[in-house]
Amino acid sequence: MPAATISRRGFCRLAAGALAAPAWLHSAEPKPFRLRYVLASSMYGRMKLAVILPEVRRTGAGHIDVWPEKHADQREQIEQMGHGTFAELLRKHDVRLGILSHYDLGPFGLGEEVRVARKLGGSMVVCAGMPKTKAAAEAFVEKMKPHVAAAAEAGVVIGIENHGESPDAIRWFAEAAKSKHLGVALAPYHLAQDPAGLAGLIAGLGPKLVHFYAWQHGMGCQKKLPKAQELLQMPGRGELDFAPILAALKRIGYTGWTEVFMHPVPRGIPILPTAAEVTAEINRARKHLDGIAARL
Repeated sequence: MPAATISRRGFCRLAAGALAAPAWLHSAEPKPFRLRYVLASSMYGRMKLAVILPEVRRTGAGHIDVWPEKHADQREQIEQMGHGTFAELLRKHDVRLGILSHYDLGPFGLGEEVRVARKLGGSMVVCAGMPKTKAAAEAFVEKMKPHVAAAAEAGVVIGIENHGESPDAIRWFAEAAKSKHLGVALAPYHLAQDPAGLAGLIAGLGPKLVHFYAWQHGMGCQKKLPKAQELLQMPGRGELDFAPILAALKRIGYTGWTEVFMHPVPRGIPILPTAAEVTAEINRARKHLDGIAARL
């Protein structure tokens, strides 16, 4: 059978299209950098989940990070109401479980929480306990292997938050943690408030950064302060410049969650008296961060 033929006019049209396609692709504007938010239940103290869940979407988030005592009691509320009832509440408010935070259990006690996270649709559990030396980091990761394997089977990531460890310690842990199901939940609050240093740390972590707390030190959270001073932990209130930090997140292509965060004093109370006030303060901080991101 003879090969198909094409007219000269048709050939010219096809050739013009082939030449035009690359120009169209190159002229397309890159996607703007946007942060993906998750809401910490602890920001609302021990308020009921029925009160907090309607606020999630109002804060620009679609997922919730559920905290237990002593910082809050929503994790305990889930057990009291039952997993099925909690799942119904999530559906009612168009919210998904994102994280179960468990600083009370430690990294080697997360087995049941991994299973609960999987059952309820969550994809991360977070705790503290990062080692402080390179040798300790390697030993820690080795000991974590069965726990990480269980998390991988469940499709869950274990995030370890820094709590007073040096930037070098965070890097050593990240280097040792080869599995994509184990990584760093980075809290700038616990590090020197140096924007360039924090940006460099983020750039070095790359894909090992699995969670980011938009949280600065301000005047701390260990003693009772006037509320205006306590709120200096929030983005846009304290002195920390988040612009280099967000620029570093953009450079590494960060797509994980960002959690607008602070600790009240004492733990377990909401950061402000009412749910509406808490949500408004989170939105103020979120708009500050989004304004920075829009300029990158």
